[in-house]
Amino acid sequence: MEKKRAFDIVVCSVLLAVAAIPMGLVALAIYIDDPHGSPFYKQIRIGRHGEEFYMYKFRTMYVDADKRRAELMDQNEMDGPVFKIKDDPRITRLGKYLRKLSVDELPQLFNVLRGNMSLVGPRPPLPGEVEEYTDYHKLRLIVTPGITCDWQIADNRNDIPFDKWVEMDLNYIEHRTTWGDLKIIFRTPFAMLSATGR
Repeated sequence: MEKKRAFDIVVCSVLLAVAAIPMGLVALAIYIDDPHGSPFYKQIRIGRHGEEFYMYKFRTMYVDADKRRAELMDQNEMDGPVFKIKDDPRITRLGKYLRKLSVDELPQLFNVLRGNMSLVGPRPPLPGEVEEYTDYHKLRLIVTPGITCDWQIADNRNDIPFDKWVEMDLNYIEHRTTWGDLKIIFRTPFAMLSATGR
């Protein structure tokens, strides 16, 4: 087993043990806030070498959110092949706060245990986003995607141009170390508490 994979399993197991009860409470709160769907949401993402997998999140949107995306594309506030808008009408009342604090990402710990994600690595894109990638952008797909990364902990991350985001990912790929991963993991909770997610 490679060193990074062993690191992921050990740290992820500890995090799940600590977060199990809070995650259960979050799932219950989501169901109470909007009982029309599962508290969990799975979405096809693109992983290492372009392989598709289901990424898990806490559901923060109404159940018809994917169908409504096309009608909101002209309001996209992100640079490049990424879609996000500040006041997305598809987001539930509770979902707004879960996204701001990035709590909705916690179920991806199960993706890490399954091996299709790592704790640290470039964020996994949607298939439609990858269709718009240049060959340069596709270089970020040569490693296993992660829950957190340099972009995730950056100040005002949603204002970072997409090419700069890719540059940050490639710099991480080229220089990644266990110590570097630990520093990113340590800084992630502080980034979550800054409530800059969308």
